[in-house]
Amino acid sequence: MTGRDRVLAALNFQPPDRLPRDLGGMPSTNISCFAYPGLVAALGLPYRRPRVYDTGQMLALPETDVLDALGCDVVTLQPNLTNAFPQPELWHPYDFGGRLDAEVLNPAAFEVLEDGTILQNRGQLSMPTAAYVFDSEHAGQPLVLEGDLPRPDLNNLEKELSENTPTREQVAQLLEMSRHARHATDRAILFNGMQAGIGIGNFTGVAMFPMLCLTDPGFVAELHALMISHAVRQLERWLPALGPNIDVYMCSADDWGTQNATIASPEMYCTLFQPFYRQMNDTIHRLAPNVKTFFHSCGAVFTLIDDIIDSGFDVLNPVQWTAGGRHWREWKDKGRGRIALWGGGVDTQTTLPLGSIEAIERQVREVVGYFQQDSGYIFCAIHNILAEIAPEKVIALYRAAGSC
Repeated sequence: MTGRDRVLAALNFQPPDRLPRDLGGMPSTNISCFAYPGLVAALGLPYRRPRVYDTGQMLALPETDVLDALGCDVVTLQPNLTNAFPQPELWHPYDFGGRLDAEVLNPAAFEVLEDGTILQNRGQLSMPTAAYVFDSEHAGQPLVLEGDLPRPDLNNLEKELSENTPTREQVAQLLEMSRHARHATDRAILFNGMQAGIGIGNFTGVAMFPMLCLTDPGFVAELHALMISHAVRQLERWLPALGPNIDVYMCSADDWGTQNATIASPEMYCTLFQPFYRQMNDTIHRLAPNVKTFFHSCGAVFTLIDDIIDSGFDVLNPVQWTAGGRHWREWKDKGRGRIALWGGGVDTQTTLPLGSIEAIERQVREVVGYFQQDSGYIFCAIHNILAEIAPEKVIALYRAAGSC
């Protein structure tokens, strides 16, 4: 099987010839750019500057020789870049104040202060010298308990959506890049871009928006109808041409879980989110019947699995079974044969950073051995591999998966 065959077999609950694996198919299955050079060296591959494509989470864009070495079967496609083939013209050297010899898309987006703190986007994001990611105050989502709950102006939002619609030239560029990617690789292509635009933490933030959902559900339903109507119009415009060149579409990243429970009730999801996600998924499946839809939701979302399935999604990621007090076997049993699981291969909060290589290998074999039953499973860690993780652990992680 090719990587594409392998992934699609698993997503269709058919037995692949071996366990499909992913590194960097989307921005929550990836590796820190600070950890990436060590991994490249430990794999015995030639030195190269890491290409930092996500400069908030500071993620590297894995090259195909790294994917080869780890037995990975997925590449990413985004509206402006891919790792299916080289795009050297996009990248420019930048050393992050001497901290990392890297390449970025736009060096002018950064400023280094005297104390070594790096600012991004005119100071909206900052990375102190002891940090490995960028952040903003209150993560950009303050909790304000005075006055009325903030809400987007629907007229202005509709105008903004219209103004930010991809141009004909941008769509043509994406389609050309997707055709090039399809011919350049036999790995599965995971498209990240042009998402639904709705989410429990969108608009006014995870601290405020759930309260608006509780106090004015009629307004939120109107807001979501506006967003999904716009998304459907765009899908009808370009997905029939893009569909033959992609395999999986990450059409929503909507983090519903905390470490212990969902951020809002399943009833709220079913009332204000599920119908709109269903409309979007039905549109994607109608326009591109062979494309699988991918839902990213961190945290304790076990109680939402049935509802996510009923929303029409084909894939759930990152499978954070460590949150919410449910055993990983329960996650598999809940979704078995109904939704594919993508991730969950190792506990990235405890086992990967704090455990021995033997403990990592043991957990991978135990978890993956169960998750791959009846197919419907793509291997990667629970969320990104962070800067502090030694390359030997990353290699052990993927080699243990390869032995399952």
